[in-house]
Amino acid sequence: MGTINQSNHRLLKEKDLLYIFLLSIPFILSGCQEKNYAKTPDSTALQEVKTDAGQEDLLKRGKYLVTSIGCADCHSPKRISGRGPEEIPELKLSGYQQGQELPAIDQKVLENGWILFSGDLTAAVGPWGVSFAANLTSDETGIGNWSYKQFETAIRKGKYKGMENGRDMLPPMPWPAYAHLSDEDLQAMFAYLQSTEPIQNAVPAPIPRDKLTSLQSKK
Repeated sequence: MGTINQSNHRLLKEKDLLYIFLLSIPFILSGCQEKNYAKTPDSTALQEVKTDAGQEDLLKRGKYLVTSIGCADCHSPKRISGRGPEEIPELKLSGYQQGQELPAIDQKVLENGWILFSGDLTAAVGPWGVSFAANLTSDETGIGNWSYKQFETAIRKGKYKGMENGRDMLPPMPWPAYAHLSDEDLQAMFAYLQSTEPIQNAVPAPIPRDKLTSLQSKK
């Protein structure tokens, strides 16, 4: 009898353990799922990170291009020092300054075939008259309201403000050289310029050659 009871007792224990194990399976599986879920990044968050990283790379590329091809040479106002023109950081890429007076122009110099630049290189005088470097900042007086299509048309076709039916851009803007830039490069440059500090500065309209009388030298 003792042997039978002991066997039954052992069998009962094994059944109890099996029963407890089976009951615990849902909880074990649930815990695994929670752990796996916690380790799985949210797809939206991942996309945002990728987008932010992509935008940052685009802006870096744009800044590199705008800087290396010399946009600031003509489009940034400068102070004249003993070392020559020095860019004014707070006016970077804002173009010829509204209200700034041009120095007198010697008409004879132009007749001899010379092209003149203002001291800070934001204005140029030649057979076309006087042209002024545009405001390239993100302000509405610059290119803040431009679409990418306008920017592309301006660079690829040399059209003023990117308008297909508008006038041609004037020298010394070297758009024929920039027209060979890739679509990716132009997109990066546009993105960077749109991210710049907006500087309000309505650049004056160009002056035709026949209107230069008021600027002629008194000599």
